[in-house]
Amino acid sequence: MTRHIGGRVHRSRYADFYTILMTIDTQTLDPKRDPMGAAILDYLTTGRAKTLTVMSSMFDDDEMPVDYLFRTTDSMPPLELKALEMTRGTTLDVGAGAGCHALALQQRGVSVKAIDVSPLSCEAMRRRGIADVECINLFDPRLGGGFDTILMLMNGTGIAGKMSGLGGLLRRVASLLAPGGQILIDSSDLSYVYQDEDGGMDIDLSGKYYGEVDYQMRYDRVEGLPFDWLYVDYPLLSAAAREAGLDCRLVAEGDHYDYLAQLSLERTNP
Repeated sequence: MTRHIGGRVHRSRYADFYTILMTIDTQTLDPKRDPMGAAILDYLTTGRAKTLTVMSSMFDDDEMPVDYLFRTTDSMPPLELKALEMTRGTTLDVGAGAGCHALALQQRGVSVKAIDVSPLSCEAMRRRGIADVECINLFDPRLGGGFDTILMLMNGTGIAGKMSGLGGLLRRVASLLAPGGQILIDSSDLSYVYQDEDGGMDIDLSGKYYGEVDYQMRYDRVEGLPFDWLYVDYPLLSAAAREAGLDCRLVAEGDHYDYLAQLSLERTNP
């Protein structure tokens, strides 16, 4: 059963979005097509894991180190540590994975709910001792709101898939905030990938946005379905946030074209 966190959900402001929400895919993953979840559960159970391969039509195949998904605060990058430092009140950790952020917050006494579409990852988080774990899609209307902080780390904008989905993502997350709440989200500007030797950008301005990437994962014999993932430069995120009725503030920038932003509901004059 979904536990609805106490607090007022801003349904009046986002009433139209709740109608749209019913048409969005709100499924969770089939465990047989969940390579990352399988890798996480393997590593938790045995202390080791086979190769988790990340494939894309845009880049060469890459390997994701599974142990990194279990990192503690001692090995987290500065942007993640800053986000955890800024976290306050009842917190939702979106796409929590192996639960490294939720676990760190829980150990500090923060009331945190971890959600993920991967049932295997959620099982791993429960085994790790995270008290409030739910396998649920962010867009599932059964997910209750009233959160003071919503964490969307490890490229939180990725869930949008494409630029066309960014506004809907931001409106959905905003609808889960308590009054005075905040969204802490990170992403990266991929324009550096298209930078030529002279410093110019080899980007087709008439084509799709350069931060739209397709991925597929494979772990041992488990092959996931292809999915779209979105990286957004900060000016575009800021513009999309304003369209969604959110204030946007650049908190910090990382060493590799990444950044952390804080979003909050716009204040209206009485």
